[in-house]
Amino acid sequence: MYADTCWQKHPSRPFIRGEHLREQLDDPPEWLADFVAQVAARHCVASACGFITDLGRLLEDEYSNSPRALLERSRRPGRSMGSFDRALEDFFTLRGLALPTDRAERLAASRRRRRVESVPEPLRPSVAAFDVFRMRAQDRARRAGTRPRSNHALETALATMRDLAIFLINERDKESWSLVDVHDIEAFLAVLPMGRKRRLTVLRQFFRFARAQKLVLVDPTRGLTAKEATGFRGQTLTLDQQRELFRRWTAEKHVHPHEALVGMLALLHGTSSSEVRLLQITEVDHLTQSVRLGKRPHPVPLDPASWTVLQRCLDHRDGWPTENPHVMVTKGTKAGRNPASTAYLSHVLDGCGFPPRVIRSTRLLDLVNTMDPKLVAAAFGMDPQATLSYLSDCIDETRLSQWETDRT
Repeated sequence: MYADTCWQKHPSRPFIRGEHLREQLDDPPEWLADFVAQVAARHCVASACGFITDLGRLLEDEYSNSPRALLERSRRPGRSMGSFDRALEDFFTLRGLALPTDRAERLAASRRRRRVESVPEPLRPSVAAFDVFRMRAQDRARRAGTRPRSNHALETALATMRDLAIFLINERDKESWSLVDVHDIEAFLAVLPMGRKRRLTVLRQFFRFARAQKLVLVDPTRGLTAKEATGFRGQTLTLDQQRELFRRWTAEKHVHPHEALVGMLALLHGTSSSEVRLLQITEVDHLTQSVRLGKRPHPVPLDPASWTVLQRCLDHRDGWPTENPHVMVTKGTKAGRNPASTAYLSHVLDGCGFPPRVIRSTRLLDLVNTMDPKLVAAAFGMDPQATLSYLSDCIDETRLSQWETDRT
């Protein structure tokens, strides 16, 4: 029993399994040995042997054994990529044997189809046509090199139209888009007051499309306004809360390095979660102790506390046997080259009790109200209009009194 357990963990098992597979195949591919070596280096013994077994099942069937065909047959319809799928795709794409699969696009299409199918039948054809129209616009934007709508934006719009259709059927007893009036739209927007601006934007787009297609004679959203006050209204941290978080991420050793890195960069440098998620080790300059973040035009010099936290994160990364180029490497990404998932980043600060957006907004709000918003936008690589929303409507009385003293 003990000998069997030791053999299950023996590092030579994947290579022996690979040799057995080569002997079983009539025409083994030239890249088989390289694949065995890669999965043996990146994964545990059991996972590596499982991947070789899955590959053998594909190579022994009656279909083509070209890299592209193998990738297509490894996919599970309607499901996200599994460990074997990712390992196979990473191997082929790194060696230029195949292009990445369009799995993300297929999953996005499935999500859009589910949203359209959940629209009540009398109103569904128009929503489906609206989806086709927006997908064509996305394709044109990609070919033109402009900024296409993201899959998330398209899916969110369909979810809004689904909710509106269900509302019209159940609450307003209307089964045709031509019967919708401004009172129906106002009643629908009143259901979620905080989402009024976002939902109204989608409804305007749909009814412009519907009017062009002669589905409605009058646009019921015409003349409606978002009625949202300008200025920043989000949550921010007090000075005491900021000091507590600073001590937590710099002095408490039990805090995970990923939490400390995301929190410190957001607290002191206004870094977004996506900037940290996509940060690669090649963008870390150890000589100048600076990093390149997102679309910022210049490297960001780090203070000693932030640099120490970054070194902790790099030491944590070095503990993984990985070739992933990103600074933040998780258990799910150590075997590939993809960045950590957005879901992981959304929960990485759960231990401190504050989401990344609140911490970042605190820093941006302070910078915008103490400096020129255009300078902040230029330093952060943001649109100048985006920083204006952080301007507060209150006046700092201490600064006003100081200004009066300087005048006298």
